Amino acid sequence: MAQKRTDIAVDGRTLSVSNLDKVLFPRDGITKGELIDYYRTVSPWLLPHLRNYPLTLQRYPDGVDAQSFFEKHLPRGLPDWADRVTLTSPEGTREKTIYMLCNDEATLVFVANLASIILHVWTSHVPTIEEPDYVFFDLDPGETCTIKTLATVAVAMRDLLAEIGLKTLVKTSGGMGLHVVVPLAAGYTYDAAKMFAEAVASQLAQRQANLVTLERSLKKRDQSLVYLDYLQVGRGKTIVSIYSVRARDGAPVSTPLDWSEVETFARKRSGSPQETFAQFNMRTTPKRLERDGDLWAGRAWKKQRLEPSIAKAQKQWAPQ
Repeated sequence: MAQKRTDIAVDGRTLSVSNLDKVLFPRDGITKGELIDYYRTVSPWLLPHLRNYPLTLQRYPDGVDAQSFFEKHLPRGLPDWADRVTLTSPEGTREKTIYMLCNDEATLVFVANLASIILHVWTSHVPTIEEPDYVFFDLDPGETCTIKTLATVAVAMRDLLAEIGLKTLVKTSGGMGLHVVVPLAAGYTYDAAKMFAEAVASQLAQRQANLVTLERSLKKRDQSLVYLDYLQVGRGKTIVSIYSVRARDGAPVSTPLDWSEVETFARKRSGSPQETFAQFNMRTTPKRLERDGDLWAGRAWKKQRLEPSIAKAQKQWAPQ
């Protein structure tokens, strides 16, 4: 079947987009055209978080109910004017991969036209690709974990890091979890960031043993607890981008939260994380951004050095 094509002008360029009426979210009636419109609308807030970060696409050409695939290499048809970078494999081989960089709205439209619902980014950017811009902790709730438990763990993580002088940011994963982020000053290696993340995770797991697990095996994990994953810190490992849509019913979005919102969730008596986070979605996010702006922009993104905090941790967290 021939594709229905439409030419649109973006950033002074003409892009050919196809099948805008194709439904990607069947139970919500959300089309590919609406996905493109969403990414264009949020581009002023989204692009600063994509610019110069190697990008991996997760594409759903037949919608969220059909099979998806990851595209790490340059997608076919990427225009010559779109930015890209060649990097050696994160696995330590000599293999090289050319990644795309989504540095402008025109490239973002090209990406969305591929039914790339989910945008995965590295945690370091060009040209300082060997230096992570932040450490992040993935708080992944089990199937029977409540929003109260998840939010309580997130607040405990915030307070633990504040204890050693670090400020944190938080966002929904767009699914069931939360990501707690520590922005870093320049100059740290991935190995150093991972060692720090492991020390923090171990300390939190000790303090919140009734709420947190570090058990990697899903079969062995208590599903009422929060799995604290610090192993995603590493060269070439990715995180779902801020303001990325997720391929779930309701089209939820990975959304920055104010810590006061998380504290409110920690006081809830019932409810699941997924039900609670459903309010942050493709249709509500533009209004939230217009009202509140980007909660991770400007002074909120405070780049911090780890040495003073590590020194405090060694004193305060040492076994008594």
